[in-house]
Amino acid sequence: MSESPPEAQSEGNIAGVVLAAGLSRRMGQPKMILPWGERTVIGHVVSTLQTAGIQAIVVVTGGTADLVETALANYRISTVFNPNYANGDMLFSIQTGLAALSGQVQAALVVLGDQPQIQAGTVREMLDLYRREKPLLAVPSYIMRRGHPWLIEKSLWPDIKNLTPPATMRDFFQQHHPIIRYLEVDSASILSDLDTPEDYEKNKPSS
Repeated sequence: MSESPPEAQSEGNIAGVVLAAGLSRRMGQPKMILPWGERTVIGHVVSTLQTAGIQAIVVVTGGTADLVETALANYRISTVFNPNYANGDMLFSIQTGLAALSGQVQAALVVLGDQPQIQAGTVREMLDLYRREKPLLAVPSYIMRRGHPWLIEKSLWPDIKNLTPPATMRDFFQQHHPIIRYLEVDSASILSDLDTPEDYEKNKPSS
């Protein structure tokens, strides 16, 4: 059963919203619980966020909610179920995650649950950027390509919550393009996630 989200204690009151509601159709098996080093894929993502300094983390679950919650049983996080997970659009998961955050949270770092390549250094850079400049919308970029995670300030959450299909997060970014603060990083990891068995075999840590 999901816990109530913990009070945000992260630097700058930034909470993590981890998207883990997908059906893993292209992977052919629940990818969030695949082994990744000594952890699972989702466990490694959560651990990286915690290492980087984010203590308040909400994981959005879906069709494999029980498996994901079991994999995260020993982590100090909370989970929230996205009832529209079968739609496959991340918009519903982001809306669900934002709605579950504590009122003290000032910004959300939206993270892909299937991106275990995420680096703690990149997350720290995003936190430092928010502390210095307080951007409303920050996105990491590698060689002019937008990646993840995204940092979204609280004042923009209503714009996301009010989106309805066929609108998507792409529409949100197009609407807010003038205010996006891009953070140039030197790692292609912000572009990588795990969609297929080939992605997993190519990127998983050596045993």
